[in-house]
Amino acid sequence: MLLGLAIPLALAVLAGVLVGHLVMPGSAELLALALLAALAGRRPRLALGLLVTALVAVQLLTLRGGELAPGLTRQDLRLEGSLISVRRDAGLARVVLSVDACRAATVGLPACEDLTRVRLSFFEAPDLEAGERWGLTVRLRPPSGFANPDTFDYGAWLRREGIQASGYVRRDPPPVRIAEAGVSLRRQALDHLDAQALPDRQARWLAALTLGASERLERADWDLLNASGTTHLVVISGLHVGLVATFALWLARGAARLMTPGAWRLAVWPWWLAAASAVGYAVLAGLEPPALRAMIMTLVGLWVASGRHAPGPWQAWWLALALVLSVDPLSAWRPGLWLSFSAVALLILIWQGRARPRGLSGWLWALVRTQLLLAPVMAAAVLLAFDRLAPTAPLINLVAVPLVSTLLVPLGLLGWLTAWLPPLSMLCWDLFGLLVDALATLLEWAVARLPLWRPDPARVVPFGLALGLAGLLWALPGLAMRLRLAATAALMLVPLGLASAPPMLADGQLQVRIHDVGQGQLIELRTAGYRALYDTGPRFASGFMPLAALWPPGQRFDDVIVSHADQDHAGGLPALLDAHRVRRILAPPGEDVGRPARPCTAGRRWRHDGVSFRILWPPRETAGLSANDRSCVLLISVGDQRLLITGDVGREAERRFLDEVAPGITLLVAGHHGSATSSGLQLVRRLAPRHVIFSAARHNAFGHPADRVVRRFREVGSCLWNTAQDGAVTLWLGDGAQSRLITARPAAWRRGGVEGGCLALESPH
Repeated sequence: MLLGLAIPLALAVLAGVLVGHLVMPGSAELLALALLAALAGRRPRLALGLLVTALVAVQLLTLRGGELAPGLTRQDLRLEGSLISVRRDAGLARVVLSVDACRAATVGLPACEDLTRVRLSFFEAPDLEAGERWGLTVRLRPPSGFANPDTFDYGAWLRREGIQASGYVRRDPPPVRIAEAGVSLRRQALDHLDAQALPDRQARWLAALTLGASERLERADWDLLNASGTTHLVVISGLHVGLVATFALWLARGAARLMTPGAWRLAVWPWWLAAASAVGYAVLAGLEPPALRAMIMTLVGLWVASGRHAPGPWQAWWLALALVLSVDPLSAWRPGLWLSFSAVALLILIWQGRARPRGLSGWLWALVRTQLLLAPVMAAAVLLAFDRLAPTAPLINLVAVPLVSTLLVPLGLLGWLTAWLPPLSMLCWDLFGLLVDALATLLEWAVARLPLWRPDPARVVPFGLALGLAGLLWALPGLAMRLRLAATAALMLVPLGLASAPPMLADGQLQVRIHDVGQGQLIELRTAGYRALYDTGPRFASGFMPLAALWPPGQRFDDVIVSHADQDHAGGLPALLDAHRVRRILAPPGEDVGRPARPCTAGRRWRHDGVSFRILWPPRETAGLSANDRSCVLLISVGDQRLLITGDVGREAERRFLDEVAPGITLLVAGHHGSATSSGLQLVRRLAPRHVIFSAARHNAFGHPADRVVRRFREVGSCLWNTAQDGAVTLWLGDGAQSRLITARPAAWRRGGVEGGCLALESPH
């Protein structure tokens, strides 16, 4: 009966995900009335579906309702809870805490008892182990991240991981360990692994492939796996859990055949043992979302394979989807779920109606054929999900998948099973290490010849859809060969058309993008053939530089203008120079930006593609000026439209170069992130900018932009924008550009409403 309800159950779960995500007014009442009507009408299936929808929606609404209240941002909170995970990076530990108790240190603040999971940065942390209970004083902020076009959405990642706030641990009062970690087989296994004299890469890959400890892989490992399209091999997936279940089933059925030769095929207990092995291995791997998903899919697969109910493969597919989303509704926003289920669905299509292969040659051809049919569709799915394409993946996986599934994982697991016999265990792991080194060498060789491709963002969707449809044409059974060839040829014309797309900018046009980098500044300037940066964003205490996440490596920048050496303006310069090509660096005299730079002084001019650039400040002699007042001030003219960027200069410096700027400008990047020390009344009234952009962080400790500065600009009718609320702000200037302005975040993020044809901005106070 359950299998007959698989599709309705899955649709009910998906409806619950939708209701919980949209939070439509009256949705709870509507669901309750529909459920009562179904019960009154004696419609049990409909009532069950509505109940499932409601339960899934409640899970999501509970998680959302537990997010940190805005009134608790940057306030001291006392937390007690257990460490779920611990990752160390030099002197910094990043921990995820399951919160058992929360209270504000100050009376009168909102309650926080609904907080259940937070992610914390722990500087100079003591020894920490997952499972320990700690009492911590923390400062938190609601889950959010930078919003820049075509980049990783950290805020969305926090939410789909169920993290309701992020922040850092305070040193005063000091953290207190309340209880030691309980017994954990996984932790004991990792401790045992650490005690072995294994090469670093062998130990890392063994932990990842057999215990799901992917956090032990280094950045170089992930880069290699991503570039070769083999990341799926080191995630505890259906492959790993399925292998464990298959091995347990094989042993148990062999034992059953010895014990009951005449009735071993009817024995039920081998299937239960295989299921228990799958569950035990998933628990050992930490029962993280990928392992949980793999466990559920394997259990459904065992049920199907047992043949006692003879369900169809699609019924099992829908049932697995319903169960996974019921247990973990947040999986609906994880690309891994849809990649896994898409791969299984494609396998069903490929093998539907086909006879099982016979003999070794038949199985080898089936493996090659399946991989070749899977490769283009899954490559398209990865491209659409992650904006990257690994050209080597189809051929590399022909070798890597059987190598991992038939040798690496079995050898690794056999080493654990024989851990009580160290010589035999080390023999297994030594062979594992040799194969890992061989696989890594093969991946490095392939990637060196066909590196990872990151297409232009505008080409990702059309190219991904064309590639995916072409793959489906060959995977779907029953299509005529002529149709497949003709349609594939037509679809392959799409990349050729995209390759010849016209340039985005014409002569006399300028694209300006003020990136969202938190409490700092980074402005990208583009003309038809010129690209420059004004400032490089901050470097945080953890060492992270937002600039490193903005573009794929190998970009070219003609000029990088560093306004001054403060870390919120020059902190990203090392990451820029490590990953990209920079022709020239400009910086004020007297400012040490850590790299040789040409002087950025008043009077310097240059012109590209009909766009004029001019430095207005500082003077050649900067003695007596503060670091802020030495900031480079850049004026850009595009026809009769002008852009002014003033760095962190104060009001006195503003008055000294103000006569160089004619009244009325198109765009002003407000000085010093909107601080009251800049954007003086004289500058505001003389320039009366049409648009003003504040580059500031959400919930920043400085109160930027200052309320008096906001009022000044509103009095002269300026449209005000803030990267804290709007994310990255992009503006086009010049002939035919029509001064278009777009923001990375939708208008719903804003605190004000529509006013005077542009969005209003309130100060944080």
